[in-house]
Amino acid sequence: MKALSRDLSWLRFNARVLQEAQSDNVPLLERLKFLAIFSSNLDEFFKVRVATLRRLTKLKKKTRAKLGESPRRVLKEVLAEVGRQQNAFGATFREQLLPALNEQHIHLLSEAELTDKQREWTLRYFEKNVRDLLSPVVLDDTLHHLFLKDQAVYLTFFLRQPHDRKSKLEAERVLTMELPTKRHGGRFVRLPDEGQERYVLFLDDVIRVGAVELFPAYKEVTVNAIKLSRDAELDIEEEVSGDLMEKIRSSLSKRATGFPARLLYDPEMPADALRAIKQKTGITDEELVAGSRYHNFRDFFGFPDFGEADFHYPPRPALPHPTLPRTGSLLAAIGQRDHLLHPPYQSFDYVTRLLREAADDPGVSSISITLYRVASKSAVVKALLKAAKRGKQVTAVVELKARFDEESNLFWADKLKRAGANVIFTPPELKCHSKLLLIARREADDTVRRYGYFSTGNFNESTADLYTDHGLFTADERLTRESAEVFQYLVDQSVVPQLEYLLVAPFGLRTGLNALIDYEIKQAKKGHDAYIILKVNAVEDAAMIAKLYEASKAGVRIELIVRGIGRLVPGLPECSANISQRGLVDRYLEHSRVYVFGHGGEEKVYVSSADWMTRNLDRRVEVAFPILDESLRAEVRHLLDFQRHDNVKARDFDNNFIAAAAGEKPLRAQEATYAWLKGLKRRQQKKVSAKAG
Repeated sequence: MKALSRDLSWLRFNARVLQEAQSDNVPLLERLKFLAIFSSNLDEFFKVRVATLRRLTKLKKKTRAKLGESPRRVLKEVLAEVGRQQNAFGATFREQLLPALNEQHIHLLSEAELTDKQREWTLRYFEKNVRDLLSPVVLDDTLHHLFLKDQAVYLTFFLRQPHDRKSKLEAERVLTMELPTKRHGGRFVRLPDEGQERYVLFLDDVIRVGAVELFPAYKEVTVNAIKLSRDAELDIEEEVSGDLMEKIRSSLSKRATGFPARLLYDPEMPADALRAIKQKTGITDEELVAGSRYHNFRDFFGFPDFGEADFHYPPRPALPHPTLPRTGSLLAAIGQRDHLLHPPYQSFDYVTRLLREAADDPGVSSISITLYRVASKSAVVKALLKAAKRGKQVTAVVELKARFDEESNLFWADKLKRAGANVIFTPPELKCHSKLLLIARREADDTVRRYGYFSTGNFNESTADLYTDHGLFTADERLTRESAEVFQYLVDQSVVPQLEYLLVAPFGLRTGLNALIDYEIKQAKKGHDAYIILKVNAVEDAAMIAKLYEASKAGVRIELIVRGIGRLVPGLPECSANISQRGLVDRYLEHSRVYVFGHGGEEKVYVSSADWMTRNLDRRVEVAFPILDESLRAEVRHLLDFQRHDNVKARDFDNNFIAAAAGEKPLRAQEATYAWLKGLKRRQQKKVSAKAG
C-alpha cells in the first residue's frame, strides 16, 4: 500500500508552520511567533519521535522486521529533512525577518554590531542585572560527568591565552553554564532607543559582552550556545500491571534525565570546546545537530511588543453565542434545544459557566467529566471542586498519560480526590482522549434529566483561545443516555456499552467508520452520488487508508482536510484518483475533527475527538457524536465549506498554496468563519420574523 512515513508527513506539517513565518501577509511579530512554534514543535518531535526511532533501531533484527519499515532508513530520511528545514528556518530568520524588523526601525543586534556607546550600556547592564545570575562550571579532570537539563540553553566559554604567561593558568580552558533566561525575566534586553530606531539584544550577547570581565585573566573568550533535547517518551503504553500513578510519577522523575535525543550546537563553536562537551556528557556524534548561533527560538514568544497594533493580528474578541443566554440559566436553554459552540470564535466561558451553575443548582445530583488537558489555573476544575464540596457526586476521568501534562493532571487529580470527587484513572493500556461532560438534574416534575456537552477540544480555557473546536450542548436523551454508558465503561471496562448513535473507540469507532465507508462504496457502485469529507489532524492508520483507497477505486469522491500527519497519497491513478487533500495553517490551530458521509442523500455528520490514527481507533477512548439537529448540521457543513474552499491559507498535499481561480474572490476560512458567526444571530432573527410575518 502506498503511504508516506508518519514522521516525514509530520515534518511536512511543520514546514507549513514555517511558511507562515515566511509570509509577508502575516503581521511581523506574528511571523516571529510562527518561528517560535516551528522551533517548539521540532523540539517535541526530537524528544518523542526521533527518540522513538532511535530506540527502534536498537531492537533485534527479527523484531525490527515486524515493524513494516526500516527504522534506520526512516531515521536517516527524517534527519535529512530536518537538516533542510533547519537551513530554511535560518534563512527565514536572517534573510526575511531581520530585514523586515529593520524596515520597522527595530534592530535585533548581535554583540559584534554594537556601537561603543551601546557596548558601554550593555556592559553596565551586565554588571547590574546579569553577572550575579551566572555560575559557570569548569570542564576539567575534577568533573566526572556534566548533566545538561532538557530544553535549556547553555553557553560554553572557550578561554585562550592567559595575559600572564608565567601564571599557572592553563593555556586553554572550557567552561559551561545554563543561560539564566527565567531568572533574568526573559531572553531579550531592550537597549535605549535612538530617535525612531529601537534596539534589542539577546541575553546571550549581553553575556558575550561581559565575558571578558567575567574571565579577566584571558585575552580570548569565545562564547557559543548549545541545547540538549532528551527522550520524553514515557514508555508506559504497553505496561499492564502495577500502580499506574506510581509509574507515572517515577517516569516523570526520570524525564529530565532521559537519554539524549539531540544536541544542537553553534557551528562556529571551537572543536576543542565541542569535544569537551561530548566527553563530559557522553553525547555521541549521532546526537549532534549543527544549529545556529542562537537556540530556543520558542523564546520569541517573549519578544518585545513595542505597542504597535500593526505588528499583530487585529483583535478578534470572542463572540456572544446566538442561542445561549449571556445571563440566566444555561441548563434551561440546553433543555429547550441543542446548541453548537465554536471556540475560539465564541467564548469557552459558556462551558465554565455551565459547570458553575451545576455546582450551585440544588437540583443537580451528579457531574461526570473527562479531563485530558486542563489549564494551569483551571476554572473547570475549580467549578468541579466547588460542586464536590457542595455534595454533588463528581466523577472525573483524569488521563495520566497526556504527554507533557502528566504532572499538572496529577496535581488536579489529588485536589479532586481530597474534595471528595470520584477520580477515575483509565487502565495503562487505554488512554481517555474523549471530551465529555454529563450533568444529571432532578427536574420540577421529579424526573431525572441529563444534560451533556460533547466536544473536540479539551476542558482548557487557555487553549480554547487558540484552538478551533466544536462543542455540542444537548439534553437529547439519545445522546446523553449513551454518554452515561460511556462513563460507566470508563468506571468499569467489563461491560461494553451497546450504542446506536455514538461511535466510540476502542470498541465501535473503527467498525462504525468502515460501515459508513462501505455504504458509500455500495452507492458508488450503483451509480449514485457518493462522497466523504474528512477534516482531521491526522490520517495515519494503514487499514483506514486502505479503506479510503478502496472507496476511491469504487468511485467515491473523497475530500481530506488534514492539518498534520497525512500518510495517504492522493491523486494516484491506481488507487486514489478520486481523493484530494489540503491542509490549513492560520492564526488559530485547527483542532476540530468532522466526518461527513453522503449516505444516499441523507447526509450524516459526525464531530469527534478522534483522528484516524491507530492509537485513536484502537488504544484510546474516543467519541464521534452525530449532529442530529438539522439546523446545526447545516451550520457545521457551512463552516466546513469555508475550509474546503479556502484559497488564501490552504495548501495542497505538496505544501503549495491553493490560489484563487480566475474570477474567484479570495476566501480565508478563519476570517470567513468569524464573520459568518458574528452575523448568525441577526440572520436567525430575520428567519423568525419572516415566519411570523
